Amino acid sequence: MSNGVINEKSDEPLRRIQTAESVFLPISREAFEKLYLNPKSPTVSGDLRKKLGNPTPISLLGFLLASTPNACIVMGWRGAGGNGAAIIPVLIFFGGMVQIFGGIGEWIIGNTFSCALFFTYGTFWIVQGTTFMPFFATGTHYSSTGNFLEGQQTPMYNASIAFYFVALAVITFVYLICSIRTNVCLFSALFLLDITFGLFAGAFFSVSVGNLHLAEKLQLVGGAFNFALCIPIWWIFITQILEAVDFPISLPVGDLSTLVPGRSQRMRLKQAEP
Repeated sequence: MSNGVINEKSDEPLRRIQTAESVFLPISREAFEKLYLNPKSPTVSGDLRKKLGNPTPISLLGFLLASTPNACIVMGWRGAGGNGAAIIPVLIFFGGMVQIFGGIGEWIIGNTFSCALFFTYGTFWIVQGTTFMPFFATGTHYSSTGNFLEGQQTPMYNASIAFYFVALAVITFVYLICSIRTNVCLFSALFLLDITFGLFAGAFFSVSVGNLHLAEKLQLVGGAFNFALCIPIWWIFITQILEAVDFPISLPVGDLSTLVPGRSQRMRLKQAEP
């Protein structure tokens, strides 16, 4: 009926079309940084990447499903509003938990940079969602009546929140510098995100001094930059999903891995010099 040769041949097509095969190592530096948003490090073993799926698209979809509608809400498209209060579960579960789970996956397989990214912005969305929940009482201490919504309208509360967005802008700038060694899409998204955080910080500072007109303008522009930064992230997500199913079309993300050689690369070049 069947023999070892026939079984081996019949299994060959299955091995060629495994979903995870496109991310098996060894792969080129350009392909690695497209799939993992992380500079390829010679010190990290790829064994786990051969056994586990790529967690990066999971975190990207979580970010996109929270950030894209939130940007539309902030800009007030089609009558939307309320600073995202209508999608609190989306912010917490998609924006927050899905990114955290993806970040854990990145940590397991040794992708430190992308792990830090997803933990940072995953937690950001959890904070955004819980800010609207009375249980966390974020504005209670700023209100004489103990009403957390009234407290959130006070100058002191808004000035305090503004400094939080300043800190987010600073850490995003650090990530932006690091992303020079990844790809154009990630770099552009972080560049736009840094501007977005700066604009929202300015909006909260404006509210704290009573300049509501300027605050509305800054918030509107911040929403526009928020929407713009989602575009390259959508591109990366689509690219990685296509790679996951070994789709015949491969989309470029603008490899930057050779623009700034890594320290290990420089050391190898020095060692190779006569």
